[in-house]
Amino acid sequence: MTATTAENPTTRTGHPQRWLILGVICVAQLTVLLDNTVLNVAIPSLTTSLGASTADIQWMINAYSLVQSGLLLTAGSASDRYGRKKMLAAGLALFGIGSLAAGLAQNSGQLIAARAGMGVGGALLMTTTLAVVVQIFDDEARVKAIGIWATVSSLGFAAGPLIGGVMLDHFWWGAIFLVNIPVAVLGLIAVVALVPESKNPQGDRPDLLGALLSTISMTGVVYAIISGPGHGWLSGHVLASAAVGLVFLAAFVRWELSIEHPMLDMHFFRNQKFIGAVAGSILVAFGMGGSLFLLTQHLQFVLGYGPLEAGLRTAPLALSVVVLNMSGVGAKLVTKIGTPRAIAIGMTANAAGLASIALLGRHGYGGTLLGLVMMGAGIAFSMPAMANAIMSAIPPEKAGVGAGVNGTLGEFGNGFGVAVLGAVLNSRFAALVPVAAASMPAALAAAKSDAERGRIADAFASGLETSQLVGAVAVLAGGLLAAVLLHRAERTAPAPAAKHRWG
Repeated sequence: MTATTAENPTTRTGHPQRWLILGVICVAQLTVLLDNTVLNVAIPSLTTSLGASTADIQWMINAYSLVQSGLLLTAGSASDRYGRKKMLAAGLALFGIGSLAAGLAQNSGQLIAARAGMGVGGALLMTTTLAVVVQIFDDEARVKAIGIWATVSSLGFAAGPLIGGVMLDHFWWGAIFLVNIPVAVLGLIAVVALVPESKNPQGDRPDLLGALLSTISMTGVVYAIISGPGHGWLSGHVLASAAVGLVFLAAFVRWELSIEHPMLDMHFFRNQKFIGAVAGSILVAFGMGGSLFLLTQHLQFVLGYGPLEAGLRTAPLALSVVVLNMSGVGAKLVTKIGTPRAIAIGMTANAAGLASIALLGRHGYGGTLLGLVMMGAGIAFSMPAMANAIMSAIPPEKAGVGAGVNGTLGEFGNGFGVAVLGAVLNSRFAALVPVAAASMPAALAAAKSDAERGRIADAFASGLETSQLVGAVAVLAGGLLAAVLLHRAERTAPAPAAKHRWG
């Protein structure tokens, strides 16, 4: 269990170029995260250019998320064993190739396949970036470094619609993928030149069967959720897909418990700190990912903004995160009041922001602006604390696996958020406006009068409101649950004892 420390003497004192390396890592990470959200603002363009239905759009988003989610733990385990620098470089290369294929796609099927391919590179990038941060920073600076890392995560999450809007205002939709290529090339050069190699020679073997089982289980359940509104929640099609997902999920858990080198050590779930961070991260990602998916549609379809205008109007979220975290306010709050309280305050602000958008943003931008600023403050306060809680509950030599767990939770929750909140929207929309159309643009095109088009827009706005409120409840519940469990863990297991136990 000491291989990592012995091989990496900078772990205790910090690498001399650690802040420059952090910058390189953040650029690589930002590319992946932007691609997760930049697609949201291109939904109307894809609907028109490729004839994509709502289900097609959801699969364009979920194909990437599901593949990445299924491979994150394996990628983290491989980086621990074979070298985090090697896996980081491989991830940049694969992501660039996948971006080229996505940018040149000619139909929905090709784009979905390319997005799935990009998920492989994304899995390697998401695990190695955080793992390298943990390795090159000492204990004192690690919290601040993870805070910056988490800020970049939030920035990518929020700035995607803005960058996507700028791109779509001047180029066709494929440009949002092709722009990744020069960034990936420059990032690859910087990684090779600057990032030190770190690995645990005694690391576990990659658990390929575990990755396969987890991917199939998530795909089955999410497919059932996406198909529910169209086929009926009790139809054989939906129930069979859900059953397959649940069976493979049970098989995944059983397999992990039975092998000597599991991809995810289930004994981690005996750690209350780990459980608290896991539960909170899933529900928070669920609400945030799904709500941003809905927000971009709200700005364009309901309020009538173009892609660039919609992207600009999401900027306050990113600006709030950057200002609060780069000024150190978020880190100081965690230090002053502790991780559990910081998470509780941040997630309450997030939930209030989502509710503001749902209840006050229907007829104008004012309520949406208020909600975006509140969400930005919530992210700045809570996300660094959440990521640090997960990583501190995992042994240092398992940094890659820990990063894989952190990334899996985010992707898992985000994919389910898009699927579930999208399904809520579709169900509500279909109940209010019983038209045979695959999307709102199709319903508007089929409308025969201005009054009918107005009813369709109102129905869509009502569906968005319901979905956003569901997301707000999920965020609030996740934040409070995480805070309670982490507070209980801190009271029952002092920090030194927990470190000895898990290290």
